[in-house]
Amino acid sequence: MIERGRRRTALWLALAAGTGLLPRAAVAAAAAPAPAESGPVLSVAATDLAASLVCPHPIDHAGRDVILLVPGTTVHPKTNFGMSWIKAFEALGYPYCYVVTPHAGMDDIQVSSEHVVHAIREVHRRSGRKVAIIGHSQGGTNPRWALRWWPDTRAMVSDYIGIAPSAHGGRAVNNMCAGPDGCAPALWQQTYQSNFVRAMNSGGETFPGIDYTVVWTGYDEFLTPPESTTLAGATNIKLQDVCPDDTSEHVAIGTHDPVTFAVALDALNHDGPADPARLDRAICNQAFAPYVDPVTFPADYARAWGEIMTQITTYRHVREEPPLKPYAAGH
Repeated sequence: MIERGRRRTALWLALAAGTGLLPRAAVAAAAAPAPAESGPVLSVAATDLAASLVCPHPIDHAGRDVILLVPGTTVHPKTNFGMSWIKAFEALGYPYCYVVTPHAGMDDIQVSSEHVVHAIREVHRRSGRKVAIIGHSQGGTNPRWALRWWPDTRAMVSDYIGIAPSAHGGRAVNNMCAGPDGCAPALWQQTYQSNFVRAMNSGGETFPGIDYTVVWTGYDEFLTPPESTTLAGATNIKLQDVCPDDTSEHVAIGTHDPVTFAVALDALNHDGPADPARLDRAICNQAFAPYVDPVTFPADYARAWGEIMTQITTYRHVREEPPLKPYAAGH
């Protein structure tokens, strides 16, 4: 019965293509076999996975690869990307979705990353396009954990744009976890060269077929040393190499920095990773990325920092890093 159904579908697609009822690209996408899922079975309930993916507009007829925004630890995507990024993509007509990581990304990243696995698969399935990931801080780490342990997602991703990603953890985070009560689970996992970090990097820091761009700042106060945010095999662009007077720190680089936005747009609009040589140095004279409202910005940025500090101080603390899942423990 299954084989008969496949033959019937193939015949219908061929007739539709021949009569012009369907665009050839749509026929090809429908006829192509879906990539088989690989990696561990997702432990998160399907309803929770579905609820965490938000696509403000239909993406089933996307004319370009769909952007997937993944926020950093402690914040909602609208806090992370709402000052500029989301407004810009709305104005430009770029298709985008975002992942609302559970518990504001404060709990076990191994579980939070399952939401990104689902998001990559679902956006790819619904759009028929590849996924261009933009992630800030932990938002750059969740997708890398997904790509490491769920290999089918690699063929679904065109670009990885990491904004100060916690690629190797940060020594300053170690200090945040050094007290007698420890710190939140996700913070433990982002300490410098944590068990989680070493497992994530065990298969290589990049994978073939994906264009990797990393933007980082010399003023990062959380992920120290700041060079720890770079990836082997990626195009790593330091803000201060583009604009020496750019003083954006860890939060600013992911919320409103104009150079970061220009780098990301360059990567999205060209084959391959971003190329700093293509950037208009006029961005060095801009205070904000496009669409940031200078009137509301002080309150918006203060609210973001308030959200960050509230989560860091009030989310449940644990005294040690969460154990690695069985699929990663033998790396």
